[in-house]
Amino acid sequence: MIQAVNLGFPRIGLGRELKWAVEGYWAGRHTEAQLYETARQLRMQHWQWQQQAGIDQIPSNDFSLYDHVLDTIALVGAVPQRFGWHGPSVDLDTYFAMARGAQEKELAARGVEGTGIPPLEMTKWFDTNYHYLVPEFHPEQTFRLASTKPLDEYLEAKALGIETRPVVLGPVSFLLLGKSVVPGFDPLALLDRLLPVYAELLRRLKAAGAQLVQIDEPCLVLDLSENARNAYRHAYEVLSGADFPGLVLTTYFGALEENLPLALSLPVVAVHLDLVRAPEQLQPALAQLPPDRILSLGLVDGRNVWRTDLDAAAALLQQAVAALGQDRVWVGPSCSLMHVPIDLEAEPDLDPEIRPWLAFARQKLDELVTLKRLVREGPHAVRQQLEAARQARAERMASPRRINPAVRQRLAQRTPEMTCRKLPFPERYTLQCQRLGLPLLPTTTIGSFPQTEELRQKRAAFRRGTLSRQAYEQFLEATIAETIARQEAIGLDVLVHGEPERSDMVEYFAEQLEGFWVTQNGWVQSYGTRCVRPPILYGDVSRPAPMTLRWITYAQRCTARPVKGILTGPITLLQWSFVRDDQPRAETCRQIALALRDEVADLEAAGIAIIQIDEPALREGLPLRRRDRPAYLAWAVECFRLASCGVRDQTQIHTHMCYADFEDILEAIAALDADVISIEAARSGMQLLEAFQQFAYPNAIGPGVYDIHSPRVPSVEEMEGLLERALATIPAQRLWVNPDCGLKTRRWAEVEPALRHMVTAARRLRQRLNPLAS
Repeated sequence: MIQAVNLGFPRIGLGRELKWAVEGYWAGRHTEAQLYETARQLRMQHWQWQQQAGIDQIPSNDFSLYDHVLDTIALVGAVPQRFGWHGPSVDLDTYFAMARGAQEKELAARGVEGTGIPPLEMTKWFDTNYHYLVPEFHPEQTFRLASTKPLDEYLEAKALGIETRPVVLGPVSFLLLGKSVVPGFDPLALLDRLLPVYAELLRRLKAAGAQLVQIDEPCLVLDLSENARNAYRHAYEVLSGADFPGLVLTTYFGALEENLPLALSLPVVAVHLDLVRAPEQLQPALAQLPPDRILSLGLVDGRNVWRTDLDAAAALLQQAVAALGQDRVWVGPSCSLMHVPIDLEAEPDLDPEIRPWLAFARQKLDELVTLKRLVREGPHAVRQQLEAARQARAERMASPRRINPAVRQRLAQRTPEMTCRKLPFPERYTLQCQRLGLPLLPTTTIGSFPQTEELRQKRAAFRRGTLSRQAYEQFLEATIAETIARQEAIGLDVLVHGEPERSDMVEYFAEQLEGFWVTQNGWVQSYGTRCVRPPILYGDVSRPAPMTLRWITYAQRCTARPVKGILTGPITLLQWSFVRDDQPRAETCRQIALALRDEVADLEAAGIAIIQIDEPALREGLPLRRRDRPAYLAWAVECFRLASCGVRDQTQIHTHMCYADFEDILEAIAALDADVISIEAARSGMQLLEAFQQFAYPNAIGPGVYDIHSPRVPSVEEMEGLLERALATIPAQRLWVNPDCGLKTRRWAEVEPALRHMVTAARRLRQRLNPLAS
């Protein structure tokens, strides 16, 4: 009989219990035992929800205290030498040190000498806003089974009477997603050292009773070299046989295309395909599927919150069942449900018109079971569910809230001139420098400053209605004034207002733009304990009123130094929202860009000399296949310029990008024509700048000199060394000095010394360069 399967469930808990437990452990408020107990309770709840929904194959080991790739690093003992780990198993402090780095006092407590350890690099998980920790590999790399987490969690569920399907990141994707610390070394050369560890794990799982193991190989949807294809063939030949459980090869985020025959030929029990992103791959899969394979169909969107078109999904499902029979077809989500909020029922105040259009993780489980029952029992058994889905979709398509004729008319009237600055960069940068009067190597930050507990309490009180708007806004003004004063005392050259009025860089704008809806509890994990509430973008976008003007102009009145106006860019507002699926993404992004263009114009008219339009999601939106990238980059660049190019040449436009591989989009980054770009570079030791050097990036750059996602405070000498590396690539006249990213998640006790060190490092180099500069 057909089965309903799930690939993964959100980890964080309905009330973000995991976040509070992990952060409590870091702060010393919770013991290791308390942290593990919270994790155990969450896993039990999630397994029981899936069991109650009627899911036939429930995943285990999809849970993580921080990141599933980090779990795999720990699993195979791939801990970099700098963390001082000697085994036999990876302990919790080593685990979190890889994620966050470690300061001197933390090292001393563990008996390790040193001034601090930088964490692993972090980058985007394919084209999502989830960040994973990047494995580091070298030619002498060894592996061993250094964690029993997949086995432990399988047995934990079994003790509850719940049979699960353990989830493991596949060995080839694990190597492909890592980085070599030795130039020119291919991590795939380590495959034969890695496979025995996977083999040992699989044998233990089978001995414990696991019949199936889900082995995720998402890299199969990428452009692969022949070497990588051969690695897949070799890996699964080694991992097949009577000693091992049946393997479910899981792919997602796109079509396998030329890799489809490879995936279907591997000796596994079942192959999972993402038919939400790539429904066109069903027909060739049905034609090529070996007779002993099962096909798992990803028919419910694991990346977005719109209710499934059950009729369209059922048509694909029935097509597969007709070709293969019920016993060779499973129905599941397109990918893990970790990318969507947990439960629509946690949104009591959701707009009643929009609510029927949506499905969160628990509702998506119900959709999977509905599709299963449709095949098993016939349409009459699920008539009520089918009719509700049809009605919701019809009402959504007919809703006047989707369409704003004025927005569409304005978009139709845009001209090419709206996406061009008047003067080329060298000429306008000279005008900007004259206006701003900044020193060589100007220092600044990215935008946000620590969101203190008092600030969060005031914001919560205001939203509850227990604090008046007047009192709340007076508090925000006082916070901004204090933040400006702190920056002046530190010695920064270009200041920011600190963003105390913003709980999130996307949510803040979504709350003020027409066409967006912001949830109360729609949390998803971005990285580690960082959770965000992606807005739901359901209709045409417009800006009813200025969004940042009051706070930026107030901050500028508090100082004689320039204050940057900080906006979130159109691509990032698009990418970090649950985007409407009833029109091309490019059209939606252009609507956002026009709304931001109005905000930029208001800031400039108010005398703000520097406006930063952050685009950390530019690289994230890049299609996974190379041939599809030029079209995306063309409209993404157009949208940024549509938002930014309405200013005078004397107004300086900044942008910020972080935690992504930029090497293959440098032409597009240059085409944005931002006067200054700030980028994440500290975790990679400025390696990223090699690509900027080879490309000869023409505008000004601020490579991050310290990693803000770690509590570690780098020394002056460390930052100075990074800046010296940057100066080997970037002329001093075009080099800015800043952290990697915004500082909202850090504490003032970490931020102030780190920024003082940064300013000192910049001043030291400035003194050495001054004779040359003059």
